[in-house]
Amino acid sequence: MTISREDIEKVAVLARIRVEEEQVSALEKDLGNILDLVDQLGAADTESVEPMAHPLNAVQRLRPDEVTETNQREAFQAIAPATENGLYLVPRVIE
Repeated sequence: MTISREDIEKVAVLARIRVEEEQVSALEKDLGNILDLVDQLGAADTESVEPMAHPLNAVQRLRPDEVTETNQREAFQAIAPATENGLYLVPRVIE
């Protein structure tokens, strides 16, 4: 698969990165190679491969879901700058 100069410039604008003129030809080649590799991977037969959650077939040990600390909500809210109805009030950051 080939990638054009225009594609690289468009991606650079979307990613908000500056690409110098002397880098464009190298990027065309490198990104083309990456896309070719993705095409090769997509062509691989995976019908008989079972999906895995982890490449090492590891099992995550979980701890029992037990309460280990006492409820200190009132103490924490007492020292908070602003609370209302049991909730923490924070300054508006989005208008």
